[in-house]
Amino acid sequence: MDQTTFFGGHFLLALPGMADMRFDHSVVALCVHDADGAMGIAVGEEMEGVSLHGLLDSFDIDGSAIADRPVLRGGPVEPRRGFVLHSLDWSGQDMVQVGGQWGLSGSLDILKAIAQGRGPSRYLVALGYAGWGPGQLEREMTGDSWFLAPGNADLLFDVPAQRKWAASYASAGVDASHLVRGAGSA
Repeated sequence: MDQTTFFGGHFLLALPGMADMRFDHSVVALCVHDADGAMGIAVGEEMEGVSLHGLLDSFDIDGSAIADRPVLRGGPVEPRRGFVLHSLDWSGQDMVQVGGQWGLSGSLDILKAIAQGRGPSRYLVALGYAGWGPGQLEREMTGDSWFLAPGNADLLFDVPAQRKWAASYASAGVDASHLVRGAGSA
């Protein structure tokens, strides 16, 4: 009997052998994973020249009451579509709870709530996402592309984007400085 395991709420960490350079040193917060495929938000790279205030301005939302912060490059699929990964102290329209650790929202409601100071206590804003068709991620996970690590809300929200890759490996007990491309097999 084939019993497939799904990994929503985990992190996908790019291995040094990752063939797709768009994901080099990526940390993907895997939000949905089931028989129909998978969807995650990359959280390890800030978008140059894109900020939360700029994003809010583009929707005519006044963000002057909150601190500005970078927007993350969430992935290559629909790069103009926005997503918010957030703590579970806020829920709204179409929010998806991920592994009991964080939420995923993609509506304007959450951006308005954040701008008004009534949003989640912790959040990341990203444009785009990473997506896989049925069985695609499972195939990639058997190769030299991804390392699966436990999801961790503190790591997700509290570690700066550029340090998430090494910190996520360290949290899983792996020293990322010792990883090499194409280690081979015995």
